Amino acid sequence: LLLDDPTAHLDLEACVWLEEYLKKFNKILILVSHSQDFLNGVCTNIIDMKMNKISSYTGNYDTYVKTKNELDTNQMKQYYKQQDEINHIKKFIASAGTYSNLVRQAKSRQKILDKMEADGLIKPVAQDKIFSFNFPQVEKLPPPVLSFDSISFSYSGKPEDNLFQDLSFGVDMDSRVALVGPNGVGKSTLLKLMTGKLQAQSGRISKHTHIKIGVYSQHSADQLDLSKTPLEFVRDKFSSISQDFQYWRQQLGRFGLTGEGQTSVMATLSEGQRSRVVFALLALEAPNILLLDEPTNGLDIPTIDSLAEAINSFNGGVCVVSHDFRLLNKIAKDIFVIEHKKATRWEGTILDYKKKLAKNIVL
Repeated sequence: LLLDDPTAHLDLEACVWLEEYLKKFNKILILVSHSQDFLNGVCTNIIDMKMNKISSYTGNYDTYVKTKNELDTNQMKQYYKQQDEINHIKKFIASAGTYSNLVRQAKSRQKILDKMEADGLIKPVAQDKIFSFNFPQVEKLPPPVLSFDSISFSYSGKPEDNLFQDLSFGVDMDSRVALVGPNGVGKSTLLKLMTGKLQAQSGRISKHTHIKIGVYSQHSADQLDLSKTPLEFVRDKFSSISQDFQYWRQQLGRFGLTGEGQTSVMATLSEGQRSRVVFALLALEAPNILLLDEPTNGLDIPTIDSLAEAINSFNGGVCVVSHDFRLLNKIAKDIFVIEHKKATRWEGTILDYKKKLAKNIVL
């Protein structure tokens, strides 16, 4: 069974179901995934593809990281030891002069050096290129910044079709809110009500007069003109800031989009590359409330960690919908379960919520 990023568009419950199912799968499974939690639950072996080389490790993802760090540490020790030995030999050869007995020793040591080079010198560990980014610091707004009071909403406008009924909820500048629940219960709809794209049939939505909302959509095509290159798109969108392509190269580079990624038409870019353009847009817009709808789709594990650090250091409010337990475990202060037309606070961690979902699963 070959699975390429199988959790990308699943909700948390489906991720847990798939993880429990694959744990018991008794045939050969090869998967590509950027969900560390999922890899830990499912995998017994990790294949690392890097620098035109494939390396195999036994164990789950956490075991792989620990083993690789130990191997890298040992390799660097051996590298420094060999470099010291080479420098010592070179100093001796350089100081041997023309004394016959020293010349013989120098030639002998040169042969040692030549053999070391022929056998292949130990190389330093090639460090992964991990980029970090941040969202600009913003003006603090006193609460309430964004609040829902007894909201009811349905797409048809009919009460019997309500996705939400008498829902009360809020986001302030220090909020780190995670919205969880099955697909189809209205998590993305709730974000659209926050932005004003949708209007509630009843209840009251209050917004601070200086609120500025930034949105990351799980469908990046919604926010981008895929017929343009990233450079053209950001320059045209923010033409009042600068017309200089070099300036925009630096802005996109801060979010890990470099080289041809900046000058290729966005329709040809990967999901992960397009998501970096959206993060760059969010930073340029400098919102004080961030609404992130599945922001990890297409991101690798180091980039997900960078995103978590950026969210934690941001001084505005954040509301996130995500199926990535690792991201939510790093950032979520308040977890709301969206079900039964309500948003109910979960008393516990996201990993407690995962255990609850796992208990309810029948395979």
